[in-house]
Amino acid sequence: MSRLSRKKETKFATTLVINFPHATLEAPTIEKKEATSQEIEMPWNVVVHNDPVNLMSYVTMVFQRVFGYPRERAEKHMLEVHHSGRSILWSGVRERAELYVQQLHGYLLLATIEKTV
Repeated sequence: MSRLSRKKETKFATTLVINFPHATLEAPTIEKKEATSQEIEMPWNVVVHNDPVNLMSYVTMVFQRVFGYPRERAEKHMLEVHHSGRSILWSGVRERAELYVQQLHGYLLLATIEKTV
């Protein structure tokens, strides 16, 4: 059989369109709140919460990597998280606190930021 006599197969993708004539969607309301310089510069705490998944040695290692803590200080915070359910690891400006929380999430630790009083 020659190449010319072979049939070409053509595949088509189908798209299903569902029309809901009676359904209406309202535009979402977006509220923007500008943070004041006082709110931004107010000290924020980076808090790590306890979880039943990660090993204590792993949590200690993460604290050393993210915050540059020596082993003893990292272990102190890890034990505080283990026994008290949470530990404040760092306090400072909001942007840096958000960065630390994002890094801790990258290591699969449960972390939040909170305003200091």
